[in-house]
Amino acid sequence: MRILVVEDEPKTADYLHQGLSESGYVVDCAASGIDGLHLAGQHRYELVILDVNLPGQDGWQVLQQLRRDNTLRVMMLTARGRLADKIKGLDMGADDYLVKPFEFPELLARVRSLLRRSEPIALPEILRVADLELDPRRHRAYRGTRRIDLTTKEFALLQVLMRQSGEVLTRTQIISLVWDMNFDCDTNVVEVSISRLRAKVDDQSEVKLIHTIRGVGYVLETRQ
Repeated sequence: MRILVVEDEPKTADYLHQGLSESGYVVDCAASGIDGLHLAGQHRYELVILDVNLPGQDGWQVLQQLRRDNTLRVMMLTARGRLADKIKGLDMGADDYLVKPFEFPELLARVRSLLRRSEPIALPEILRVADLELDPRRHRAYRGTRRIDLTTKEFALLQVLMRQSGEVLTRTQIISLVWDMNFDCDTNVVEVSISRLRAKVDDQSEVKLIHTIRGVGYVLETRQ
């Protein structure tokens, strides 16, 4: 398995290169966002470990361009530990977000987890609940004739809720299904994401579909 490390701090890059190589991975390193994108265009990688603070193009810009390839896994690696930065990275399509300083065994465990999920998964047919429609193949969502613009994580969250329509999902279940358990569970990322999703799906419609079950979780269903 081939991994690309985009990291401008030489000591961190060397540390990652040595540790991942000793763990059996083929590792390439780039010291800037531009070099990272060049390598990603030249080779086939199963995972990119991407720093945020990079010279030239920063990690957010690089992530945005890498996301054109939806099969490529991206782990953000950064000293920015604020919740807002984590949510930004995940909303932009990062598969994981690890804050510096980190223990290498934890990073390695997360790498293995991401690579286990890199096999292509057959996408389901169009999902429908009332006048809400989700097309995973085309990555589009509609409420009636209104197109709903969703981030990558909002789309994944809506897909989980629609797949389990009528079933109450707990916060822990949602974190597991949408963020694959690789997220700090004492944050309010679920509440924030549900609020944003509800604003896009329900606010302009008379019939509300996303409901909060106090003390339990959330459910997407049609109510009389």
